[in-house]
Order: sequence, then structure tokens, then C-alpha cells
Amino acid sequence: MSETPALRDMQASAPPVQLALSRAGVTGVHKAIRIRHGEHEILMAAELDCTVDLARDQKGVHMSRFPELFDEAIDEVVLGQGLHVEALAERIATQIVERQKALRAEVRIVAGWPQRRRTPVTGLQTQEMVSLIGIAAANGARVRRVVGVEATGINACPCAQDLVRGQAAERLAAAGFGEDAERILELVPLATHNQRGRGTLLVGTAQNLDAEDLAGIVERSMSAPVYELLKRPDELHVVEQAHRHPRFVEDSVRVALEELLSTMPGLADGDFVLSRQRNLETIHDHDVVAERWGTVGELRAELDGSAPSSEQTTLETWLRT
Repeated sequence: MSETPALRDMQASAPPVQLALSRAGVTGVHKAIRIRHGEHEILMAAELDCTVDLARDQKGVHMSRFPELFDEAIDEVVLGQGLHVEALAERIATQIVERQKALRAEVRIVAGWPQRRRTPVTGLQTQEMVSLIGIAAANGARVRRVVGVEATGINACPCAQDLVRGQAAERLAAAGFGEDAERILELVPLATHNQRGRGTLLVGTAQNLDAEDLAGIVERSMSAPVYELLKRPDELHVVEQAHRHPRFVEDSVRVALEELLSTMPGLADGDFVLSRQRNLETIHDHDVVAERWGTVGELRAELDGSAPSSEQTTLETWLRT
């Protein structure tokens, strides 16, 4: 009886074109994960991406091993003690490097995080969904990790509001209100077009940050927060708040970064920060976006009056450093 021939490891064979790949792996893997928040643990639905650097003489990555490692790492957490999302990403990235014998692995986890909040006037309890983000890069010698959030809010456009203000001032003057016109304009919220926005804040640091604090910074960077449930008094409050705090998409990015650095002075100069704002336009058939990234040291220096760095540190560069 003949022996079964050994299966050839095709992934380890030489590729037809010998070029190293910057990234190869799996994306869009859906899992249930248990995340620790304070004294509580929450079961969340998450999407995972994992990639490794691929050597020039290796044909492919053992793709089937990624889900196996995901399951092992996640089962330890789901059945055992919950971790912060960035710590879970770190655990998976470290295991990928060890088991795949890769030079480097990068893991990104995005989980839907339900937040319980109360409406601003009536105090009704409502649930809002925030995206919780954990990123980790491991190379066998060290790990860098990032924690972040993506939250929704509303921005009122300052430009259109300024146009409305000028037109209203002319009409009030023509109607004989004279010196009272300016006082009226200060008392009455002025119309403008609104944009529902998605703000993202990522922080690369060895410190354990509270994602709820980051979500609060993102929401406060916009004209007003949004709520799934609103009674009429709540709706009035949100609309007036938004129109009294008009902001461009660029304003939201700058406000978020300024508050982050002022409220978290313990961040090291070598830590990384990224702020991104995307607004869904209402009077244009396109969206608008603004971003700023860099190390904490780069941002602090600029806020203190120094000239902007000629080469702002990107997330990719920071993770690979």
C-alpha cells in the first residue's frame, strides 16, 4: 500500500516575481468580542483586519491561520477576562508574528459600542452607537498600539449663517429697527444649513485611555451632539445649540486636537494623534472632510507658536517606527 505523499506548502514556495509585499492578509472578519470598560465588560460585534509583511521569496501568507489565531485569542477573552480593544489587537498581532514567523503584523479592530445617554432637557434614556477602534503593530521586538473612536454629531455651517446674518441686518434696518438690529441678531438663532458629521479621534500611546473620554471630545468638537430619541424640548435645545456654535469641518478637527492635548497633559511627545472629520453636506452633492495627524510633540510645538512641521508624522510611519 503506497504512502500518502506529503502536501506541498505552496505558501512557502518561491513566487514567480520576487518582490516583498508591504501588506498581505485578511480583511472584514466578523467576530463577537468582549471588551472591558471600567468595571464592566461588554460583548460587542466587531470587524477585524490583519496583515503581515511578506518576504520577497515567499509566495503567500497562510490565510487560513489568521481566523484560527483570531478564534484562539478572542475565545480567551470572551470566555475569560475582557480586555481593552487596543490590548486585544496587541495580543492578536503578537501571536500572528510568533505563529506566522512574520517580520511584522498589524491588526485593526472596529467594534460597535452602545452608549447609554440621557436627552439634554427631558432626561429620557437613549442608546447611541459609537465605533470603538483598536490598532496594533508588532514586529517581535516591540508593539505599538492605538485606541480611538468614531462618533456622530451635527455641524452648522458658519459661512451660510454669516450670509443670513448680513441679509437679516439689511432687512431689519430697512424696517426701521436701526440700533436694535444688532441686539435682535444676537438674541435670535440665525438660520444656516446643517451637516451630520462623523468625527474620528485616534491616539497612539502606551497609556490606558478611556474611550468614553475620547468620544466626548469628538462630540464636543462639533456644533452639537445628536440623539436617537428626542422630544420637542430636546429638539429645540439641540437645534439652538448647533446654531449658536457654528463650525466648519476644519474647526472640528482643530477643536478636538486642542481639547485632547489640554485635558490629557500626560501624553508623551512621541505619542501619536489623528483627528478626522467628515460632514455629509445638505446643499451640495458631495461630502467634506478634514484631517490632521502627527506626534503629540509636533502638535504641541505648533500650538505654542512654532511653524508647522514640514513632514507631519503619519499613522503608518508611527506604527512602523
